[in-house]
Amino acid sequence: QVQLLESGGGLVQAGGSLRLSCTASGRTFQTYVMAWFRRAPGKDRELIATISRDGRYSFYADSVKGRFTVSRDAAENTVYLQMDVLRPEDTAVYFCAATPSDWTHLYYYLEAEYEYWGQGTQVTVSS
Repeated sequence: QVQLLESGGGLVQAGGSLRLSCTASGRTFQTYVMAWFRRAPGKDRELIATISRDGRYSFYADSVKGRFTVSRDAAENTVYLQMDVLRPEDTAVYFCAATPSDWTHLYYYLEAEYEYWGQGTQVTVSS
């Protein structure tokens, strides 16, 4: 069982930055593919970014590509989402997700492929 705890959400003006953190419990962080999803008001939850076990490979949704950066720190059992040039349409609850994988270089796109979820953290971007 893995527990994920997100932090770093808040209120920011358009054009500003935030960094979300997600810390995983346990000693097997390096065996998990990690991802960030978000759910905007009235919309389904969507994948924002995912990163492979070894941290070398990542994928971003088109809506955030070039503005958001996902990274992971094995020593801290933490995955980060650096969000720059934030827009009002980035307003959402952001969720961290994890799933075990035998492959160090793969990542996963689908919500159903992720086994563990955090409780979510609110990000609000004002115009």
